[in-house]
Order: sequence, then C-alpha cells, then structure tokens
Amino acid sequence: MKKVLILACSVVFAAAAFGSDTTRVKSSSTGIVKKDEAPITLPQGFKSVVIATDLGRARHLTVAANGDVFVKLEKLKEGKGILRLHDKNGDGKADEITGWGNYIGTGIAIKNGYLYASSDENVYRYKIDEKTGKVDTASVEKIVTGLVSQNQHSSKSIALDNSGNIYVNIGAPSNCCQVQDRVKGSPGQDPCPILEKAGGIWQFKADKANQSYAEGVRYATGLRNVVGLDWNTEVNELYCMQHGRDMLFQFFPELFNQKEGAENPAEEMFRLTKGADCGWPYCYYDNDKQQKLMTPEYGGDRKKADRCADKTKSVAQFPGHLAPNGLLFYTGSQFPAKYKNGAFIAFHGSWNRSPEPQAGFFVVFMPFKNGMPNGKWEVFADGFSQIPKGATEGRAKYRPCGLAQGPDGSLYVSDDTNGTIWKVNYSK
Repeated sequence: MKKVLILACSVVFAAAAFGSDTTRVKSSSTGIVKKDEAPITLPQGFKSVVIATDLGRARHLTVAANGDVFVKLEKLKEGKGILRLHDKNGDGKADEITGWGNYIGTGIAIKNGYLYASSDENVYRYKIDEKTGKVDTASVEKIVTGLVSQNQHSSKSIALDNSGNIYVNIGAPSNCCQVQDRVKGSPGQDPCPILEKAGGIWQFKADKANQSYAEGVRYATGLRNVVGLDWNTEVNELYCMQHGRDMLFQFFPELFNQKEGAENPAEEMFRLTKGADCGWPYCYYDNDKQQKLMTPEYGGDRKKADRCADKTKSVAQFPGHLAPNGLLFYTGSQFPAKYKNGAFIAFHGSWNRSPEPQAGFFVVFMPFKNGMPNGKWEVFADGFSQIPKGATEGRAKYRPCGLAQGPDGSLYVSDDTNGTIWKVNYSK
C-alpha cells in the first residue's frame, strides 16, 4: 500500500477543516437509551435491543472488531457528522457517544485498519485500531474529491473489495434525464449527458489521496441512484440496489393506471461486473410484464424492449417505490444456516404510492447460493413505521436505512428519522 505523506502543518489544517477532533456529544442529547424502546417484529428465535436513539439522521453504519458502532449522519449533530457508540459496561447499549467530522453524508466502512467515510462530494479515511475502537481523527486523508452533488440523489454510498479498491455510488441528479426534470411531456435526453459523471458506480484506489474522476474508473453505468451497496465476499463481486424512477402514472396515464404506477418500476438488485450497463434512463423493469422495457420518455409503450434487450439484467426485483437504502451479505455464524451468504435489504419506505397503501419500512432477507438468489425474499424485521395497515398517507416513526454485521454475527439496523440503532441477535 502506498504511504501518503502529510506534512505536519497539513494535519493541523485538516483537523480544523474537517472537525476531526473527537468530542463527546453533549449529555443532554447523547442518544443514550434509558429504557427499551421501539420494538420490532422478528422471526422466532431472534430478539432486538435498542443500543442508542435520538442520534439524528443516522444513515449507514459499520462495526469495529471490538464492537464499537460508527454511524454516518446525513445532518450534523452538534457539529459532528460521524458518531462512535461505545459500550463501556457490557450491557449491550451505548453509554459513551463521541463524534467528529463536520461533513454530512451516508457512506461509512472499515477495512484493513482504516475507517472510510463519505460526504456528498468526497471520500475520507482515518486510521483505526479495531481492537480498541480508537480512531486517529488527525490522520484524515481525502482519497476521492470533486464528485457530482446536486439537489437530489447526492449521497455517496461506498463499498470496498479485497483487492485495494473502493466503489462509490454517484447518483443521477434527475428522475429520468428529461430536458426539464420531472416535467410532464418533457422528452428524455438522448444520449443522456448525466451519465458522463453520475448515474453509476465509480472505482477508485482505497489508499491513494486526492483522486478525481480522471483517476477513477466508471465501473458500472445506467444506475439512477444506489444507496444499498455491498461487496459479496463469497463470489468476490459487487452488488447494488437501485432506486427506480418516479411518476409513471402521473406522466403516462394512458400506459399506467394508479396501481400500476405504484408498483412500477421495480426496485432492482444488480450483480455488477466491470463495464455493466443497467439501462437507466432508457430502460426500466416492468413488474407486471416481468421484463426490462424502454422508458416512455424514450419511445417506450410497455411492449418494446429494443435497446434494452442487451442491458445488464437484474438478479432480483421488488415492488416499486420501496426505496432500498441498505444491502448486506451476511457472513456470520450466529444466525441459522439459511442466512449464511444471503442478502439483507433495508427498505426505507415509500412516499409516492398513493392512492395505494404506503409500503416498505422493513428489512427483508433473500437466500443466496453461489452468488445468485436461491428462493423468495421474506420480511425479516418489521414494525418500524407504526403506520396503520392499509394507510395511504402518514409519516413513518422509524425508517430503516443502514445495515451492518457485528464481530459476533449480530445484525445492526439504523433509522434515519429518529436516529435509532437496533442490534438483532439469535438464540435457540
């Protein structure tokens, strides 16, 4: 691994610029749990405990070898964008919460002695001692910089492989690359200029400072926005969950009725190899037709495949507008054997399925074998939203967002509405 030399004066500047001094979050709003809250429903044998709450907009999370949980925030909490949750007395709940990093974002991961975290424009890394959970916040390095960040789909999810690479989602700041975004009747741009610097996954070196687009590789394209992203160590390939486009019924009522607009397009899971083209904005997966078809803005009529026939096919599809925000391939041994190497997916929940009932707000599990789905997906954790069943409107109390696996094989789930973190364990 290359050694990146940082002058002492640069370290001092970085510490000031990025809020890298670790400080305790004020005791009045630490998120320390005083009682069990937020019960969720789980399969028999599983139980959950809330390890922290009231953390703010808690997005993705990662767990160190000592059990410390690190959470990336979408909105600063007392000037801090990364929180460390430490269990001092061994009761399974965080009783010491500290924070640093004055930038917002979603991505966070630990690999080979470094903690990686993203803002909406950059990716940083810090040295970490996983045995103690101590992070050297003054060691901050900016490894990727200058990424596209506009008004929508700006979060940068990250994943790392075992060959020294980091993968960064750069979401398309658009619904369907129309000339006028989200305007009925506005045509799609062809070719779509957004795909030059967004709408895909870029690969960078995990140990090289100040990389920009010029040093990166566009690993996969044709992806509207990816928040759930993970490296599958069983087959050594990258997987992602795409957020499908909006407004099919609103823009094309002659092709989609209200129910069809609520169920389409599919939220898709892709197994990505270098050079993959998943088809956005020209293509979408129609759940009713069970086929990838041309998007109406580009001449589609719910029948034509045409240019979409040779696009990268998704390995799994889910109902529309459920917003998959977390993806984790389970490698632990605590859970029953059926969960080994399978995928957990956190669905953030819908906002635009009305007049159909709102849906999502759960964590699902899909069994895998040899890197491919091996059976139907099932709801694993539910009860987050507390919206009455069948309701077409209503604000969810909790919205699942991030997933992480602990060193003991436990599953962690974050909520970015109230900043609640659950730890899920299994016992016979």
